[in-house]
Amino acid sequence: MKKLSIKVLGLALLAVLGLGHATAVRAEGEDTSIDMSGTSISITPVSNIISLEANSTYDYTFKVTNGGDADMRFEVYAAPYSYTFVEEEAEYRLGFNKENSFTQIVRWLSFKNTDGVFVERPTFVAGPSETVEVAYRVTTPADIPGGGQYAVIFAHTISSNTSGSGIKTEASPGLVLYGRSAGETKKQSEISGLEINQEYTKKKGGTEENIKHINASAKIKNTGNVDFTAIGTLKVESIFGFGGSYETESGEAAISVIPESELTLTEEWKDTPWLGIFKVTWTVMAAGKTETTERVVVILPISVIIIAILVLTALALCIIIRIRKRKAHRSKYLV
Repeated sequence: MKKLSIKVLGLALLAVLGLGHATAVRAEGEDTSIDMSGTSISITPVSNIISLEANSTYDYTFKVTNGGDADMRFEVYAAPYSYTFVEEEAEYRLGFNKENSFTQIVRWLSFKNTDGVFVERPTFVAGPSETVEVAYRVTTPADIPGGGQYAVIFAHTISSNTSGSGIKTEASPGLVLYGRSAGETKKQSEISGLEINQEYTKKKGGTEENIKHINASAKIKNTGNVDFTAIGTLKVESIFGFGGSYETESGEAAISVIPESELTLTEEWKDTPWLGIFKVTWTVMAAGKTETTERVVVILPISVIIIAILVLTALALCIIIRIRKRKAHRSKYLV
């Protein structure tokens, strides 16, 4: 069920860019950190929302912390923040290689090196438990497209060390940059595929686990030129007054959808009881649009169904036997 969904805006998105090279990006929150094979690196903040005007310069900073016990070399660079449709899996995957009109900000970014010069890819050294502040600059050209601009600023460790398996391990926490360019802004969405189910399959490693929770999903497509937040509300009401109830808390089920992407929004009732009959309502709002679907969900475990069948069968046999006895008794007196 958890395809390309984000339960909350602060949930980490993980992408593997190469063997032994892990990259973590978070849309919102206080800190993104990676700790693997003795390498511990974190970046803060993990996002920055900026307003952009043509032919302008904007300066900002972020901090990179070495949480390990040895010196750490790392380089800083920018990459496109976008999604690519994967036909084999019929869904969008987060990637950092696809350039489009909404990732032009990558070309406008530069970083101050240790000599005080702004360059494309500087290198730094952080001692054990040391925090390095990195300055970066956005320089816009005279003509910029309206709408959103998206990039990821990575702090990528440079290591000559290898793990026990002989694979070099490098980590790259990232800061997501959300640009808002001056000009016409179009917030447009398409909401489709609203579904309410009683269970879903969760993939963990090479195995699949069947989770019996009331859940809902919907596809949200951004057809505009700026990102927006899609919000889902799952409401579960017991029809006969037992089994409890549930309603999504404000902001609990939400995803940020950037232009030219279609993501799956999901929500579930983790405390779904083992027995009950419920009226379930799933409402999705995105860029001024609202779609709703309803369904009655009956939850009966197999054991209860078997017992019910046995009881009904026994009851039916008793009724048949009683009817036959009454007929036999009547025919006896009619003779």
